Amino acid sequence: MSERIAINTSPLIAFGKMQALDIIAQLPYEFISPAQVEAEIMNGASLGYPVALPGWVNVLSLQSPLTPVASLALDDGEAAVIQLALEQRLTRVCIDELKGRRAALSVGLQVVGSLGLLGRAKTKGLISAARPFIEQAQQGGIYYDANLISTFLQSLGE
Repeated sequence: MSERIAINTSPLIAFGKMQALDIIAQLPYEFISPAQVEAEIMNGASLGYPVALPGWVNVLSLQSPLTPVASLALDDGEAAVIQLALEQRLTRVCIDELKGRRAALSVGLQVVGSLGLLGRAKTKGLISAARPFIEQAQQGGIYYDANLISTFLQSLGE
């Protein structure tokens, strides 16, 4: 059985900008998201952003409402991804934003970002190089720290 990962909005947007949604779908994971992520993506689509929720992401409802404290510290999508992971007893989430990553780590979750999944796609042989995907994301307005990219590409031998 595949490992289940709760995925947030920004990695999905990044993969859309990379034109890598079909590649990420081939990874050995079952991706789930809370309804809040679906709402964020639908809201973005209504504003003209060209990203839709991929069919390979299963949307699940939270068992209880978001806590007000979580919503104050994080956006609803990040807070809901973390809560969903805890409710579903997942070990890993996919979040790119630093505040969300820190919050997930603070409650004992493992965190992977869009670059981590892209790296996994390369090590599994789904792509031959990560650099073109990163460059395409950056051209589409996705920001990654230059040192992070350098370290990441070196780790992949690029």
